[in-house]
Amino acid sequence: MRIPVVGVPPTYARPGDAGADLLAAEPATLPPGERKVVGTGVRIALPAGTVGLVTPRSGLAARVGLSIVNAPGVIDSGYRGEIKVCLINLDPRETIEIGVGDRVAQLVVVPFVAAEFEPVEELGETERGAGGYGSTGGSQLLSGAEK
Repeated sequence: MRIPVVGVPPTYARPGDAGADLLAAEPATLPPGERKVVGTGVRIALPAGTVGLVTPRSGLAARVGLSIVNAPGVIDSGYRGEIKVCLINLDPRETIEIGVGDRVAQLVVVPFVAAEFEPVEELGETERGAGGYGSTGGSQLLSGAEK
């Protein structure tokens, strides 16, 4: 799939990777617990029927605590503005310095189905039902209880 790009095109680190790296187009300083919107300088024209999902880079999250506030960010096919990333420093002690050209996020392009939502009075029953958070196990973790 060929996608028109203005700016430095996202690049895949390895053949077969799903996420293409997005680079910072501006420097940023993130003190502990702070967030900042950082531009990538990239504008793209995604094909109709696809969406771009902007996700954190796992290595940055693990090594320095850098993540994305609204992960995944959604880039609709009709959007033509700059892709920006709302980064957050989750490290409680260290400031994160981001330089121009640093890889700060990944873009995953996937097909989607545009749903047609239909109001109804009731939903059909399923085996799962309305079970949500913790309903299939692990509820000790959600409540903070020890194992």
